[in-house]
Amino acid sequence: MEAENETFTQFCRVNLRLRISVIQNSAFQSKHMRQNLAVTLSLLLIFPIVGFSQFRKYSNEFLNIGAGARGLAMGNAQVASVKDATAGYWNPAGLVGVKDDPNVTLMHADYFAGIGKYEYGSIAIPVQDNKRTLGFSFLRFAVDDIPNTLYLVEPDGSVNYGNITSFSSADYAFLFSFAQNLKDTENKKISFGVNAKVIYRSVGKFATAWGFGLDAGIQMHGRKWHAGLVARDITTTFNAWTFKFSEKDKEVLYLTKNDIPVRSSELTAPRLALGGGYDFKISKAVTLLAEASADFTFDGRRNTIVSSNAVSIDPHIGLEAAIKDVFFVRAGITNFQRALADEDTLNQKKVWIYQPSIGAGFKIKSFHLDYAFTNLANQSNPLYTHVFSLRFNIPKRKQP
Repeated sequence: MEAENETFTQFCRVNLRLRISVIQNSAFQSKHMRQNLAVTLSLLLIFPIVGFSQFRKYSNEFLNIGAGARGLAMGNAQVASVKDATAGYWNPAGLVGVKDDPNVTLMHADYFAGIGKYEYGSIAIPVQDNKRTLGFSFLRFAVDDIPNTLYLVEPDGSVNYGNITSFSSADYAFLFSFAQNLKDTENKKISFGVNAKVIYRSVGKFATAWGFGLDAGIQMHGRKWHAGLVARDITTTFNAWTFKFSEKDKEVLYLTKNDIPVRSSELTAPRLALGGGYDFKISKAVTLLAEASADFTFDGRRNTIVSSNAVSIDPHIGLEAAIKDVFFVRAGITNFQRALADEDTLNQKKVWIYQPSIGAGFKIKSFHLDYAFTNLANQSNPLYTHVFSLRFNIPKRKQP
């Protein structure tokens, strides 16, 4: 089964890290076997999987994790209804929902028991009498303290644990957003937004990449309904990788018959996200927002509900119950996939799996504290994580 999120790629690297101690204590048959094994482990941890100026199906997947505990709790169904600073991530058109005062969102999440760390921050600033909004978002996903075993084996074939150093594999994204109202009446609101994003990725001192891309989105709202459309990477997002190795590094790689990469690039294909939502009034104090969205990808067959060489469709479903617009309860489902059944020892039976999430939040004046409890894999896998995010407004100074 293809991984739908690059966090799992990071997790595989860390799995190798956890197994190194076992491998290193095993009996080796020859000096060359020790050298090849140690260097191969290092390369698996060091090198990202890059292509040569080609589309990659899971390029820049860290940008698809999500932003804000509200969105994560609702199964990433946010395209139509988002209207705070996180809209710079979900749908830049939603930034016009920020009125009067600048809005800020901060989020931190630990994945895989703290091995992977995800940081997110954003700000939205309304301008021109709330007709336009400027936004900025920052994302970082990293796995730190990865062992570098390139020099684990000495030239005489002995194992020297003192030669092990560590490095970090980190992905960064910077989103610069602009949104504007196209129509703003009592019965209908239409807005448009764009993102210019800069991507920086690093794997220790060994490899770095810069990437650039554009997103565009539109939102429409009626009295009770919401609709949204986002085109991500509309010009394709280009990542250019460069590699840096010392002469000593190159010598070890050459002696162990490993290729020495010099430069490569990858392209992220455009994708569409389409969503809709509806507000239900349950009682005077309780309202319910139901939202559904779907990601359309065009870079080949994926393990999704609709999967073909031309297009793959990945749905998201989310609910949010608001009690007096102060307390919120949320739930969502995403990441539907076909996988082998756990109880099938013959590996022939496939079942549908999905990624559930729940959450809650409350509001005190202009402060929102949101929480999400999400599954990183599927409904039967115990890889859960806790996510907290804080949203608040920055009051403007009153003119004397």
